[in-house]
Amino acid sequence: MHVAHLSLQDFRSYATAEVALEPGVTAFVGPNGQGKTNLVEAIGYVASHGSHRAATDAPLVRHGAPRAIVRAGLVKDDRKALIELEINPGKANRARLNRSPVPRPREILGLLRTVLFAPEDLALVKGDPGERRRFMDELLTARAPRFAGVRSDYDRVLKQRNALLKSAAAHRRAPGQEVLATLDVWDSHLARTGAELLAARLDLVSALRPLVVRAYAALAPGSDAADLIYKSSLGDEAELSTDRAKLAEQLLAGVAGARRQELERGVSLIGPHRDELVLRLGELPARGYASHGESWSFALGLRLGAFDLLRDDGDDPVLILDDVFAELDTGRRSRLAEMVAPAEQVLITAAVPADVPEELTGVSYTVSDGEVAR
Repeated sequence: MHVAHLSLQDFRSYATAEVALEPGVTAFVGPNGQGKTNLVEAIGYVASHGSHRAATDAPLVRHGAPRAIVRAGLVKDDRKALIELEINPGKANRARLNRSPVPRPREILGLLRTVLFAPEDLALVKGDPGERRRFMDELLTARAPRFAGVRSDYDRVLKQRNALLKSAAAHRRAPGQEVLATLDVWDSHLARTGAELLAARLDLVSALRPLVVRAYAALAPGSDAADLIYKSSLGDEAELSTDRAKLAEQLLAGVAGARRQELERGVSLIGPHRDELVLRLGELPARGYASHGESWSFALGLRLGAFDLLRDDGDDPVLILDDVFAELDTGRRSRLAEMVAPAEQVLITAAVPADVPEELTGVSYTVSDGEVAR
């Protein structure tokens, strides 16, 4: 699988842009602020329906434009597909596949899979647990697009349950039977959807762990060994089953045990939204203890592990390295280049040509003042 063509209309800084792409390595080179990252961000958006730089869609639309359109032409085993996404901030986005509308944009998730590494990924190591939960859930969706619906269902249940708890807490008196009965209903919904998400995350971490350990060791030989540990609000990873029915029972028991505290605080305290993926180097947590270089290597290791996991599932995902090499020392730069060179398609952004390692030769585009020239 590779992206053969990218077309943009009113996306970020581009009124229009047309870029032909090929398998192998493509580098977008130019000074900062000229639109390099916007190009790879658009490809990442087609794959995930989200941006690695913005929490909402509004910043993706060029100032003054009502909407943005991203089109990506894909080639897989000589078969072609055209994906079109219309981004409408504040309204429902729309999608077309081979020029035919699809009922919901998420129905085209999985047609293009990408793994994108950017400087923002340092937050995977140094940031709060929400960053690592998002990493897991996005990888789950890349592997099995149905998890976009699972996550959406869980978020909806959590929002409703939190609203009920907040309302009960605001009244500062013992909740009536009607409130408790309603809470029981939302408890069962949370246990059902939460068990589905939790079981998938546990399976994911089990499959991902050896790949990340291997990638980190290759990037930082001689360093302490990397490890991933899933810590649930129900207990440690080793104490949990991946059987969904058993997990649902555990979640129901957990929320029952925390009910008094939840009613006092007005928030859900048990469930996958409270879980953490702990990153370790040797015996210490990477967060707070890893050096800058170790943090970069660990973040890269997570993305490379994700790439290998998706590759093991089938086709190579498109690998995107956004402004990565300038931050690495010579050794890490060379080792990373050797690791990614065999990928079906690698897209790189760099401020100057010297930031692109010699091992990654291929097509180069100059990006300047919103113009993309081969």
